[in-house]
Amino acid sequence: MKALITGGAGFVGSHLCEVLLQEGWHVQILDDLSTGSLENVRHLIGTPGFSYAVDTVLNEMVLDRLASECDVIFHLAAAVGVELIVRSPFHTILTNVGGTDAVLKVARRYRRRVLITSTSEVYGKSTRIPFREEDDTVSGPTIKGRWAYACSKAIDEFAAFAAAKESGIPVHVARMFNTVGPRQTGRYGMVIPRFVRQALKHEPITVYGKGDQSRCFANVRDVTKALAKLVQCPASEGEVVNLGSAEEITIGDLAEKVRTQLGSKSEIVHIPYNEAYEAGFEDMQRRVPCLDKAKRLIGYVPTVSLEETIRQVAAEPARL
Repeated sequence: MKALITGGAGFVGSHLCEVLLQEGWHVQILDDLSTGSLENVRHLIGTPGFSYAVDTVLNEMVLDRLASECDVIFHLAAAVGVELIVRSPFHTILTNVGGTDAVLKVARRYRRRVLITSTSEVYGKSTRIPFREEDDTVSGPTIKGRWAYACSKAIDEFAAFAAAKESGIPVHVARMFNTVGPRQTGRYGMVIPRFVRQALKHEPITVYGKGDQSRCFANVRDVTKALAKLVQCPASEGEVVNLGSAEEITIGDLAEKVRTQLGSKSEIVHIPYNEAYEAGFEDMQRRVPCLDKAKRLIGYVPTVSLEETIRQVAAEPARL
């Protein structure tokens, strides 16, 4: 099998490369390096079956050629991170919707299987816990750029299923919750790399808001193995599947866990949302996935603990 991974030099994409290569796939990546880095895949360069192209997914000529040579397209290229999204909402919308549109066009042209990576942000402000794939989504007002990411990824999902209905191409959608692990940077607002970097330097660990908001953190290795299984599972075609962890922790407790586990002398400080992001910023209070469908379809069960994930992130301080 030959895979094309858009955003393949990113945090998740680079780990997916490793998983697929270990399973005997040929892997071609396409990445413009706006948030990804060749350092993430440098150890793979020269590996039989691996190749890369540095360009945007919006370059139709390049994308067309690469799609014509693959069997499956894993579409990971997207704007990432709350800080980037709040700072550049227009860029977020164009990158996400435009990129998915480009991928679906070539997938229809060459009849390629596509996996679209979506996000738990799609659930918006829903308070029905745990989040199930068939639940309604509850988005915020359009005047708040915070929700541009959620809405753009929801459009990606709608577009994928519409393309499948009209053209018959096989489509899978993975709705990913907070995914963490080696090679992830805190540059775009990812909380664990940021906490780990601050703890290792004995700087104040900055918790945004009251710290009572909760998340579930899944290790990137578990998630990328699941992505590989989904495209090989006929029963997952035309389905949205949650991928993440059901182990819930508040951000305040996470800060304490990171500080304790790393033996840091850091002080934990709280910063109001309007100082961390922008005036009127809204956050999701809880984000907990129901993983029943993933377990039923592909036997998905997270195996890497949060403690082990923190150790893995701390083992690469230069990347933080």
